[in-house]
Amino acid sequence: MPVTIDTLPDLLCDALNVVFIGINPSIFSATQGHYFARRSNRFWPCFSRSVLSEAARSALGVSRLEPEHDRVLQAHGFGFTDLVKRPTARAGDLRPQELASGVALLTSKLERHRPRIACFHGMTGYRYVLRELASTGSEPRLGPQPLCIGLTLCFVVPNPSGANAHFTRADQTAWYDRLADELSRRQVA
Repeated sequence: MPVTIDTLPDLLCDALNVVFIGINPSIFSATQGHYFARRSNRFWPCFSRSVLSEAARSALGVSRLEPEHDRVLQAHGFGFTDLVKRPTARAGDLRPQELASGVALLTSKLERHRPRIACFHGMTGYRYVLRELASTGSEPRLGPQPLCIGLTLCFVVPNPSGANAHFTRADQTAWYDRLADELSRRQVA
């Protein structure tokens, strides 16, 4: 009989600035109970170096955010969820039907909570969303997307996994800075 591992809860509430969206939780993160819990994942160090997290770090009195901060970040405008909630060792272990049904659930969450920006970590998860929701064959790229889910702008940054050797920590941080710029533009509008 397979062992069932609890998943990470959605860390969502109304009027968030940014919701970070992963493909699905890793078994390690689900076991630890925090998003991006593996030390080799670049999310926390790069997010902590970015302009995007500056106000939250200042309010919390820390120079670096850690996985244990994931829940308190809602009070500072940041939420977390996944396209698929089932933890796996690798995202490649997910079944196509899980990803397709995950799009419907994610869409419902975003339409309900209405964050300003849905930040997808990596192209893989976003491609499934685009395939299910867009009628055109537009090709995704990093940065802001033409697709909005309700009033929420979709934005794609590189996957922060340590296995993603295509992007350095400096590159990852720069993408969070670009996300901060996009958020500033949306707050003014």
